[in-house]
Amino acid sequence: MNPENNNTSPAILDRFGRAHTALRISVTDRCNIRCFYCMPDESIRFLPSREILSFEEITSLVGILAGMGIRKLRVTGGEPLVRSQLHKLIEKLVAIPGIVDVALTTNGILLEEQAQSLRDAGLHRLNISLDTLREEVFQRITRRSGLDRVLRGIERARQVGFDKIRLNAIAMSGLTETEVIPLAEFARQQGLELRFIEFMPLDAEQAWQPVKVLSGSDIRQMIEQRFGPLEPVESADPSQPARNFAYADGGGQVGLINPVTEPFCDACNRLRLTAEGKLRNCLFSTAEWDVRSLLRSGATTTEIDELVRECVAAKKRAHGINGEAFERPAKAMYQIGG
Repeated sequence: MNPENNNTSPAILDRFGRAHTALRISVTDRCNIRCFYCMPDESIRFLPSREILSFEEITSLVGILAGMGIRKLRVTGGEPLVRSQLHKLIEKLVAIPGIVDVALTTNGILLEEQAQSLRDAGLHRLNISLDTLREEVFQRITRRSGLDRVLRGIERARQVGFDKIRLNAIAMSGLTETEVIPLAEFARQQGLELRFIEFMPLDAEQAWQPVKVLSGSDIRQMIEQRFGPLEPVESADPSQPARNFAYADGGGQVGLINPVTEPFCDACNRLRLTAEGKLRNCLFSTAEWDVRSLLRSGATTTEIDELVRECVAAKKRAHGINGEAFERPAKAMYQIGG
């Protein structure tokens, strides 16, 4: 299928007037670590390769979605860098007319080896998961070793020219409190933007409880006690999930993503594509729309357009984590895409 993008269709609007301009693309459910807030440690059934969308199928779909108003992409997993030749997909995505930003979220284990090829392919931005700077805590979280590889990956990414690198850290009560200041100091010293993301009910072992969430407001207090008042920074993008704050001494910024304590659903502009080709209108959706079957049956651009709009039309106003009627999705984060 070779979609034409010269004529764009109407914006992808849901029932609440939210225009959808961003797509998160999972390219695999596999990962080389086993973070307890995402994956089980054992007894995992990964998808067979025949069920995973090919690079050509992903590119074809994104071409159609670009014609519908999608402008920003984030490639995720599992761990996207375990997908062979990922840089070739990046090359295809950045070349699609209408796509203005392609980012990638990685745990950094394989980044040292792949940073140059990703940069050469045209990748615009990197988000790197970094929950701690202590190997013993890293192993507690990931149930694997490898912090040194992550840190070398960050350094290599800087060497090859990535100047938009964000560090993502989990915000979990009983774990993150001791990591906040060391991570903040590291990010300030390295000139990187650090973001703390509240622990969400997407862990495969279903151990999440509200009391395990370390709130963004608590993290802000910790940082201010060490570095002084943080000044709110107004974002140019109202759909951005993070609340950004600047250090008073000019030492950069820190972001707080608070989906549990301060939901930002009203400004959501994101769709998600799972590795096996299911479209989701929310990270916490309990329903999916099968776009893979359309791609593989030779469906027309119009038919895919209709499926996408059906998916978006069914989007709820909010995820409702704190409500009594909240139903957590059957899939964990690694199966959906971070």
